[in-house]
Amino acid sequence: MSSKSDLRKTFDVVSYYNEVLKENTDVSAPVAAVSSLVELVKQQRATTMLELMKIVPEACAQLKCASHNSISLSAGCDVFLKQMARLSQGQSAEECSRSLIEAGTEFVQGAGKCRDRVAEFGSSFVRDDHTILVHSYSRVIMGLLRRAVKQNKRFRVYVTESRPDQSGLEAAKELQALGVPCEVVLDAAVGYIMEKVDLVLAGAEGVVENGGLINKIGTYQLAIVAKAAKKPFYALAESFKFVRLYPLSQYDLPTHRADLLAFKDSGPTNDWAARLVATNPMLDYTPPEFITLLFTDLGVMTPSGVSDELIKFYLD
Repeated sequence: MSSKSDLRKTFDVVSYYNEVLKENTDVSAPVAAVSSLVELVKQQRATTMLELMKIVPEACAQLKCASHNSISLSAGCDVFLKQMARLSQGQSAEECSRSLIEAGTEFVQGAGKCRDRVAEFGSSFVRDDHTILVHSYSRVIMGLLRRAVKQNKRFRVYVTESRPDQSGLEAAKELQALGVPCEVVLDAAVGYIMEKVDLVLAGAEGVVENGGLINKIGTYQLAIVAKAAKKPFYALAESFKFVRLYPLSQYDLPTHRADLLAFKDSGPTNDWAARLVATNPMLDYTPPEFITLLFTDLGVMTPSGVSDELIKFYLD
């Protein structure tokens, strides 16, 4: 007879998570994490609440350890764990599992609506003849711009190339397909073109307790230039990306490593780019004082409003 631990091993939550992201590139990390945890609960065979309360946090820890970017993923795991803590009170393991599956499935199915609401609130800030600067590729920003196009607004967009993965090129292709005048600019050129810009849009891997932003590397310097040029800097994020972190500097991020920025030019020339990527950060932290407003599915808010929403969710 198989032990309970053997049964748990039959489901690989990390592989399932990676498969979800691979099959649907439109799914964000928090949603994929919740989807994976829902499947875990379906597969597990816990007979007591104590065992269930052990299985799910262990799976969350596995997901976080296996991800190169645990911040966005952690947001989804934290939402699921909070929901489990609520549902575990006064229920059996079987009842709690059913409730978790139902709540998690509802969350996954409703994630797209959250993105639509962000676009609804933010699109009113895009007006005819605006020139917009966008950093990297963001699903939620693309949703906002698609909505603005459907509203027959005429605007043009600058997109940062967004090294090292050049994800800005993907955003430019989508915008060109929509018929939006678009131009890709070097990351180092944002100061040069900022005077032509009416507003700046940035997505988020996570929004921390003080309303600061964790996002693709280069966001911080973009926000600094925008503030110096007196241009509004708007951040877009679904509320499930609000995370209980309070970084005081770039080096307080969970993704920080001591060897970052330690690149040394040695070895074959053709290895230069690969080694540069491996020793540079992928994310940075933008303090709240550089953010004009946040567009979320809960509405348009100032950065200070994030802590209030986190308190409502986690202390309820």
